[in-house]
Amino acid sequence: MDITYLGHSNFRIKTKIATIITDPYLTKTDGDIITISHDNFDRSALEKVIGFKKVVEGPGEYEISGVSIIGIGFFQNTIYVYEADGLRLAHLGNLTHLLTDEIVDQIGTLDVLMVSAQKEAAQNVEKIDPYFIIPMNYQEQGSLDSFLKEIGAPVENLPKFSLKKEDIMEDQNTKVIVLHDR
Repeated sequence: MDITYLGHSNFRIKTKIATIITDPYLTKTDGDIITISHDNFDRSALEKVIGFKKVVEGPGEYEISGVSIIGIGFFQNTIYVYEADGLRLAHLGNLTHLLTDEIVDQIGTLDVLMVSAQKEAAQNVEKIDPYFIIPMNYQEQGSLDSFLKEIGAPVENLPKFSLKKEDIMEDQNTKVIVLHDR
């Protein structure tokens, strides 16, 4: 699986059989599945995605092109949990609230968590305890530095994150992957 950061909360997640685009914004890209965490101009620019087959907006359970997607409604936002290539990922969208235990249980165990780089998000990260954290929405000056300091985990800077299930060790500590938008 390859994860590329396209800016704001927009990622391209390329699995073996499908490409997921989260919260499309400014970058033109191709993809099969689009998920929208909330309807806003900077999260739902469908015209920027070429060749998509399905748009997922809101809570529910979906099976599209071999990708399992669970949408969990929380305030004005939808959290998405994706399962593909033996990996579980979550995109928290534009979440600005502390997650309840019930929502954390619905999210479940994760390999990768995509979360806004807000200092306050550290509490949500701690509750979920993923193997890898990928910050997003860090365009504000200093927000990424504050977030990384609050998380306190090792950091790796990459242009793209490639991951296979067998790359994850059961007892490995959480690591932050900072992807630089294209």
